[in-house]
Amino acid sequence: MSKKIILSGIQATGKLTLGNYLGAIDNWVKMQEEYECYYMIANLHSLTVRNDPETLRNNTLKILAIYIAAGLDPDKNTIFIQSQVKEHAELGWILDCYTYMGELSRMTQFKDKAAKHADNINAGLFTYPALMAADILLYQADLVPVGEDQMQHLEITRDIAERFNNLYGETFVIPEGYVRKASKRIMGLQDPTSKMSKSATNLNDVIFLEDEPEVILKKFKRAVTDSENIIRFDIENKPGVSNLMQIYSAITSKTIEEIEKEFEGSGYGNFKTKVAEAVIQKLEPIQIKYKELLNNPEYLEKIYTKGAENARELASKTLNSVKEKIGIIV
Repeated sequence: MSKKIILSGIQATGKLTLGNYLGAIDNWVKMQEEYECYYMIANLHSLTVRNDPETLRNNTLKILAIYIAAGLDPDKNTIFIQSQVKEHAELGWILDCYTYMGELSRMTQFKDKAAKHADNINAGLFTYPALMAADILLYQADLVPVGEDQMQHLEITRDIAERFNNLYGETFVIPEGYVRKASKRIMGLQDPTSKMSKSATNLNDVIFLEDEPEVILKKFKRAVTDSENIIRFDIENKPGVSNLMQIYSAITSKTIEEIEKEFEGSGYGNFKTKVAEAVIQKLEPIQIKYKELLNNPEYLEKIYTKGAENARELASKTLNSVKEKIGIIV
């Protein structure tokens, strides 16, 4: 019986964070034995905001290096750069023509990004859910790893796929959301009510995977808590402490109950230090491997070239099927 297909990716904007690692990449590593996985660096999606060209190129390679350093095996996964598989852009345009303005206007992420980038509300920002649908549907993905904030994108992808299938017959697999039970949504250290973000303006709010140990320790020591000085899980009343507990749990695999018991009678100062030390220890081998990979651009080029070739094998089959069904000569 063939393995189910998984597709996911991260935009090539900004430096990757602890939230990206614990919420996505670490889970991808655990999936690579069980599923046929396609993992991309979504540099086409990155164009919806203005980027410095050299920074975009560097970010693309850095994310590729982190994927591999974190444990994604290029021999077990198809790891590729989105723009190097031209079928993404081509199917994205076709699906634009099967996506309704009303659907796009309801997308909360468009509203959020439009508010943050009021001087650059471009057409791509509005229509990128169709490109995201193309990303998923090209590979006939059975499952898409999603967080709560991404469910709306998966739903519009499902709607587009079902609409196309109803018009032309079975063409696309209807993807399901995949949420690991152990997944944690990592929040900001200064604002524990909002997700840790690559685009955070307050650098103390976010742990970047490239941060040096002393920087990580300093950021955790500054993390917002409360005046109770008791390590107890209560997201509503103690969001800062609860976030630190979730980070510690994700790093150590300890349950919340075990953590509460471990730090019973301990103050926040000691707890923050222990969380920081656990994160530093977890990231150390990743950071070492990451630096080695960035110093070996020939190897990275070999990986993304092979990944694009492998991705195009399936993507081109899907695109050709779509073209034939809508009357475009292949």
